[in-house]
Amino acid sequence: MGGKKSSQPDKNIISILLVDDIPENRENIKKLLGFEQDFKVIGTAGTGREGVEFAKQHKPDIIIMDINMPDMDGLQATEIITRQVPRSAIIIMSVQNDSDYYRRAMGAGAKDFLTKPINMDEMYNTVRNVYKKHESVRRFHDELESGKLADILRPQKEEVEGERAGHVIVVYSPVGGVGKTTVATSLASGLMKEDVKVLLIDADLQFADVGTFLNLTPQSTITEVAEDVNDLDTELFENIVATHDSGMKVLTGPTRPEFADAIWERPETISTIIQKVRGSYDFVVVDTGSRLDPTLSNILQEATRVLLVGTPTLVSAKNMRFVLDLFDQAGFPPEKTAIVLNKVMEERKGAKTPTIPPEKFQSYLKRNVLGILPLIDERLVLAAINRGVPFIGSDRDVNKPLIKQLHGLADTLFTELMTDPEDEKGAAGDDTTKKKTKSGIAGLLGR
Repeated sequence: MGGKKSSQPDKNIISILLVDDIPENRENIKKLLGFEQDFKVIGTAGTGREGVEFAKQHKPDIIIMDINMPDMDGLQATEIITRQVPRSAIIIMSVQNDSDYYRRAMGAGAKDFLTKPINMDEMYNTVRNVYKKHESVRRFHDELESGKLADILRPQKEEVEGERAGHVIVVYSPVGGVGKTTVATSLASGLMKEDVKVLLIDADLQFADVGTFLNLTPQSTITEVAEDVNDLDTELFENIVATHDSGMKVLTGPTRPEFADAIWERPETISTIIQKVRGSYDFVVVDTGSRLDPTLSNILQEATRVLLVGTPTLVSAKNMRFVLDLFDQAGFPPEKTAIVLNKVMEERKGAKTPTIPPEKFQSYLKRNVLGILPLIDERLVLAAINRGVPFIGSDRDVNKPLIKQLHGLADTLFTELMTDPEDEKGAAGDDTTKKKTKSGIAGLLGR
């Protein structure tokens, strides 16, 4: 593996890593790139695994990755780099020029696709276009490392215009496979009560699953809404978003992974949508992706609460601790963030579980664990998805494991956010006084 560690990157130079198992190909492409003054090949690698290690250490601006390699192919390497080195944008190369390879490359996280043999002008244009489109993500992660995070994530003053309370609950996880979308869809459903309006937004832009979970095929997705976001008509919005059978409104995510790029290029897009429509809803639940990027930071600035979802494992604990440290550096109020632990195994006498006990998890993260959701047979979740219903509503027996806990999570948030402080005082002195909830104009007055 060739290359040396680069010093402070030159803003006028695009740093490039080449990953191809054929040495002649690497040298030929390196020579072609060398003709351009704004390109600098800082390293080469002969396998996907070597490419991953080089990317983690040197964080190049662009990675040109062959798809067919021994040890670890380009798609596997792209998936790992996209998760672990998100500042680097990947361009896949392949001799196979068909839509299936393109879809797989985009699904793995690649930003563009080149067909071998490489056309020089096409390669130059592709590198520059991808570099430009990825600028906001690259800048975000550079500022993360330089300590400027506080200015990026600093929460803004919460102002809501409209007749509804406009609470924004952001559901986020830095790791995949923790059941985040199950939590988000069930939470949104659980918050639906009489005279309460709920909007669920799928902001997991690359792998949007909310529409699949709820069996929705809307006429408009977040892609269409984003096109004219600055002129968004709230009444029109109400009519074009999908309506679930429960009455919940749903803004579904992009239908294809590559459609995410247009929104990532304008990282304020989703937060602008939230600002414009939140006053028409009591709750806006936002299901997010796992990327730490400018789009997420803008969404977090709108949050009333952030639910950090994880499983009681060492990997999840490490990543969640990292995110919470970033929040603390940014001055994000600790009380705005709560932990939801999913897939918690039941403790049995004399039996050891491979997971971390929730109380130790809470102590380690130094945040309140708001919900503890039990591990259940995944087939039950799949059955709910196949029926197009949130898991919380998949069975009438609300005392069944997970359903009961999801209802408890929704009710806790509802009571916490919608209870008028003045009514709480009255309830403290009179047990017969029922807590009233914020709704409509009265709710805004109680904020």
